[in-house]
Amino acid sequence: MKIFSTPAAATLALSALWPVQAFAAELPYLDDRSDAAAVVRSLYNAVSRKEYARAWDYFGEAKPAKDFETFAKGYEATERVDVETGAVSSEGAAGSIFYNIPVAIRAVDKDGTEKVFAGCYTARQVNGSIQEPPFTPIQLDKGALKPAEGELAGALPKQCGDAPPTETDAVLDQAKKLFASDYQGSCDTRSERDDAALSYTISYHNKTDAADAKPSEARLFRFYCTMGAYNETHVYYFWSELAGLRQQHFATPELDIRYENDDSEGKVESVSTIGYRSEGELVNSFYDVNTRTIASHAKWRGVGDASSDGIWIFRDGAFSLVKYDVDASYDGEINPETVLDYNTGP
Repeated sequence: MKIFSTPAAATLALSALWPVQAFAAELPYLDDRSDAAAVVRSLYNAVSRKEYARAWDYFGEAKPAKDFETFAKGYEATERVDVETGAVSSEGAAGSIFYNIPVAIRAVDKDGTEKVFAGCYTARQVNGSIQEPPFTPIQLDKGALKPAEGELAGALPKQCGDAPPTETDAVLDQAKKLFASDYQGSCDTRSERDDAALSYTISYHNKTDAADAKPSEARLFRFYCTMGAYNETHVYYFWSELAGLRQQHFATPELDIRYENDDSEGKVESVSTIGYRSEGELVNSFYDVNTRTIASHAKWRGVGDASSDGIWIFRDGAFSLVKYDVDASYDGEINPETVLDYNTGP
């Protein structure tokens, strides 16, 4: 079995001509040098977009071909390259960190021919504190790929190098990326708090399931968003096998609160529900694994004498609003009024 020492050499095995240019134009641009696996993904993004100079630049001094022209020619028959990366291991040596990246690729030729290759890449990050301008980011040292069969996930090596693979949570990683994308600029998506990202697994049966049915499994993720003087907000994402990963929104009553003399500091005359809204963020919230409920407590001012509280319970594969209390009186007392109560349990 032939071993290809570089991705360019691997794709030299693909040889046919079919001029299709639309894919390169449609594929989103990716140039991410924040970690070693991202550099590999960026490499093949550049190859698929026919941006060979960018692909060449991801390698350090140990280039994958004798010159750039040879490197680019190695991909002339390739229409695109799909890539999957695995758990990265690393080790430090002489002011550098070396990374070992499991990689599987599917090289699609211009005539539609597909071939799968798998193996390992190594990358190097020189310690930034000892560098002088121009700064050098993570760079690839070499790649050793050989022909493989099947889907990329099955062909992907379990580990590369001597270090054991790092345990990963693919769904949590996906949720983190989605949260960062959805709330960039409005939430602290880079928070390093211990509770910045909390993950829960929910095993459950639907009411319509047979008595001997296997339990279904769902995942709930809570992300820290922002903190004010006395409130902090959270964003939730929910995953199920049927629906996949999506943001969790919460039904919340829309209230019409009337005060005596139209003065919010005065006596509360009435609190009426005039509709419902869907909220993407909760205030001072937490998930209780025992009761399978998400609770929130939003203070309307620091002393906490005015507030709103909600409880959403998980049943039949989804969260439902079952209780909502409001303390609308700014009177220095904690005296909430229940405006909705269906809290009958799962």
